[in-house]
Amino acid sequence: MMKGESELIHQHTPLDQPNEQWDYCSPNHPSKTLITENRANNPDQRNELSQWVEQVTRQLLIEDLPENEFSDTDTATYHVSALLGELRPKKIARRDCNSEGIGGQQQHEWNSSTHDDHHVARDEMGVKGMSGLDEQGLNLITLLLEGAVAISVDNLGEAHRVLLELTQVASPYGPSCAERVVAYFAKAMASRVINSWLGICSPLINYKTVHTALQAFNNISPFIKFAHFTSNQAILEAFHRRDRVHIIDVDIMQGLQWPALFHILATRMEGPPHVTMTGVGTSMELLIETGKQLSNFAKRLGMSFEFHPVVGKTGEIDISTFKISRGEAIAIHWVQHSLYDATGPDWKTMRLLQQLSPRVVTLVEQEIALGGSFLDRFVGSLHYYSTIFDSLGAFLESDDSSRHSVEHGLLYREINNILAIGGPARNGEDKFRHWRSELSKNGFIQVPMSTNSMAQAQLILNMFPPAHGYSLVQGDGTLRLGWKDTSLFTASAWTSPNSR
Repeated sequence: MMKGESELIHQHTPLDQPNEQWDYCSPNHPSKTLITENRANNPDQRNELSQWVEQVTRQLLIEDLPENEFSDTDTATYHVSALLGELRPKKIARRDCNSEGIGGQQQHEWNSSTHDDHHVARDEMGVKGMSGLDEQGLNLITLLLEGAVAISVDNLGEAHRVLLELTQVASPYGPSCAERVVAYFAKAMASRVINSWLGICSPLINYKTVHTALQAFNNISPFIKFAHFTSNQAILEAFHRRDRVHIIDVDIMQGLQWPALFHILATRMEGPPHVTMTGVGTSMELLIETGKQLSNFAKRLGMSFEFHPVVGKTGEIDISTFKISRGEAIAIHWVQHSLYDATGPDWKTMRLLQQLSPRVVTLVEQEIALGGSFLDRFVGSLHYYSTIFDSLGAFLESDDSSRHSVEHGLLYREINNILAIGGPARNGEDKFRHWRSELSKNGFIQVPMSTNSMAQAQLILNMFPPAHGYSLVQGDGTLRLGWKDTSLFTASAWTSPNSR
């Protein structure tokens, strides 16, 4: 257990020897802090990799090209090449595949004029003093951008050439965050090129690997804990003095966040409620196993509980499937991710939420744009994931097994879904950029995240040394957790005007 985590755990847990994966914490703590930021040693320091991505991609936005460029691949590629210009190195060091230390420091071999021009181009773009991001990293990212632009204009031959070059110089085991990010993005983009040529894709998910990676992510960073405990607190408050409650988890997976909530509900002064839970997912086998785990936990607590597994996507499920009973207070919960499309058409999901009239909807969203063109998704995801990779690399060694599990088993799969498979919008339906804005447009009323939720998030951050640079901000009724100056996850709560 991580240092400080015991502060969150209820002192009188009825479990004798709980399974490690169910060893979650109590979300009931007094509020002491409203706004906090755990900064890096230099408070003004930004994520250098993410900053560079932001500056360069501003120069590469496809909107800068004439509208007819999309129909003229050669002309579009020429314009993009002109924009990249001196940013691209004339020679990139290639890895000796037979040498040891594949992830070790690379030897660079640069033409001196290219080296000087690269500094000039970088400074002209407003990226100065970035000592933490070396020339090799900058040039890898620039080359990756070339490949993305080639894909965006369907120049698959050029994309293949660029990506083949990247696979020889970038490793997911590399010492720098830039190299690791580029390696995974190049792999995902190469899959997209193959998919485009063959007309196939493979969105299959190895759930065991994903769940192992999620557990590792939960242990080494505060993001998953933040999503779980802030949502639990909002649900707990919405269920105050209600004796029959129904939780609908849009994508339950292993249901790791619910034992903590069950424990608090079981120890309420007014007594525990009867809890019904509907777990939505893609695997009946996994849902049944999750239901057994939760049922056993509830039984140990002496709490009345029933679990209903539902296979499918939320937006494609009829309301009668949820078996809502009269008098139940309904909570709908969704922690957004990019592993796969969990909801189906967003407008159908919204219609279902309106029909259910929940007392609370808890939503944790990734601050990443998943819609639009390929280049839009590429730019947004590169900025987002470079920030997460930077946060992991700040305090974990390059050969750390947990870090690799998260990067390979979780983050790469999200990147691959966004870029290679087409992202959540691959079914052709428009996806909401931010669910919280759409909820507001469709009549839902925002419930400001309470000071208790803020206290929960603060206690979670206290598990990680302040120098790590995580930032927590409360505003507009939401809680935002990020890394340095980049917001990554936003938690919000909503209620239906016709709530039960």
